[in-house]
Amino acid sequence: MAADIRKNTNLFMDAHLMIMEPERHIHAFIESGADAITFHSEVCIHSHRLVQAIRHAGVKAGISIVPSTPVSAIVPLLEFVDQVLVMTVNPGYGGQKLLPFCLVKIDELREIREKNGLNFLIAIDGGINLTTIPEIAPHKPDVLIMGSAFFNAQDKKMFVSDALEAWRHAVENFE
Repeated sequence: MAADIRKNTNLFMDAHLMIMEPERHIHAFIESGADAITFHSEVCIHSHRLVQAIRHAGVKAGISIVPSTPVSAIVPLLEFVDQVLVMTVNPGYGGQKLLPFCLVKIDELREIREKNGLNFLIAIDGGINLTTIPEIAPHKPDVLIMGSAFFNAQDKKMFVSDALEAWRHAVENFE
């Protein structure tokens, strides 16, 4: 499926593998043209080895943590990854409500990144919509991943415009 998407776009494609044993599947996504592969730290015993394999293939490596996983669990990997994805809902299905306690993880990651001169992006996924943007903005994530809010919008073009405007407004109010 990723190969079909790649045939139709040159846009950056991050394959977020919400699967068990991601190490068994990364090569299929690499061969399909993924620019980045993000996997869940909780399902991989040898996360550092997997990050190395992804980067060795010339692909950006990301690691994700679910709401119950503390940032401290991935600190040893932060110097090796290109992105950390903070799940702000429990993975499983779309349309869940944002879990606000997850937002402090963004602050923790930003502090670690700045203190140690690291370069990874901080992404969040789950419960992001026009209503939650003002709550998210003060934490300053680098990447917002919107699924249900976008796909359930009647007018997707208008939604994107509204989301960008809401983000600009929220960021201006907290700077």
